[in-house]
Amino acid sequence: MKLRISAAELVAEARSQIPELDTLDALEMFKRDDVVVVDIRDVRERNRTGWIPGSVHAPRGMLEFWVDPDSPYFRDVFAQEGKEYVLHCASGWRSALAVFQLQKMGFEASHLKDGFSDWVLEGGAVEGP
Repeated sequence: MKLRISAAELVAEARSQIPELDTLDALEMFKRDDVVVVDIRDVRERNRTGWIPGSVHAPRGMLEFWVDPDSPYFRDVFAQEGKEYVLHCASGWRSALAVFQLQKMGFEASHLKDGFSDWVLEGGAVEGP
C-alpha cells in the first residue's frame, strides 16, 4: 500500500509552520514560572523513562479535548493567563503534530524539537519513574 503522504512528511509540514525549541534553550527556559511544560507521551513511556520535573501530563489522544474550554474533558491547566506552553514527546514528532493541531484551534504553543530523549542526553533534570 502506498500512502499519499508519509508520517515523516506530516511531521516536516508541521515543523515548517510551528515554533520549535532547542533543548539547550529549554534547559534555562523551563526554570521560569511562566512556562508550562506539557508531556504528551503515553503514561507507560513516562513510567518507564521518567519525566521533566513540574511537567503536566496530557496524553496525545486527549490533548485537543483537554485544551478546548467547550469540551467536557477541558482541564484548567490550559486556561492560565500569561503562560507559555511547551509540548514534548520522546523525539519531537508527536509534539510537532500536536502543536500544529493546537494552532489550528487557536491555542498557542511550541514544542521541544528533539524531545525528551535529547533532554536526557543534554543533562536535563528527570523525575521518576
